Amino acid sequence: MTEALQICTFVLADRTYALPVDQIQEVVRQLECTPVPLAPGAVRGLANLRGQITMAIDLRRRLALPARPPGAAGVNIVVRSEDGPVCLIVDEVGDVLEVPGSALERPPDTLREGLRQVVRGLCKLEDKLVLLLDTSRAIDLGSQTS
Repeated sequence: MTEALQICTFVLADRTYALPVDQIQEVVRQLECTPVPLAPGAVRGLANLRGQITMAIDLRRRLALPARPPGAAGVNIVVRSEDGPVCLIVDEVGDVLEVPGSALERPPDTLREGLRQVVRGLCKLEDKLVLLLDTSRAIDLGSQTS
C-alpha cells in the first residue's frame, strides 16, 4: 500500500494545483517585492520575510499562464529549498488534504511539455482535478516553461 500524501491546494488562473505540505514553510499575504534587473521573467523580485530576503516567483509567469488581473492580490506560499526559503506567488490558497498515494497518477500527455516537466502527478478529487507540482522543479528557473 502506498503511503498517504498531505497536499496544500492553491488556485492559478481557475485551475487547482498543489504542493506537498512537508515542503511548505508557511503561507503569507502578498509581500512587497523589489524588482531585480535582468532577472528571469518569472521572478517578481526580492521580498523581505521578517528580515530574511527571499526570491519571489510568480507561478502564473513560471507556468506560462495569463497574467493576474490588475489590482488582484496574490498569496505567497513560502517553500523550503536547498538555498533557503522561496516565495511562490499564487492567486489563492485552498485546503490541506490527505490523499492516498495510490490516487496520484502520471501527468497526462495532453499537458504542455514545459508544464509536464513541473507537474509531479495528477490527483482526481470528487469535484476537481489537482495538478501536484514538484517543488524543486517549480523553483528551478533554468527549466522555465514556454
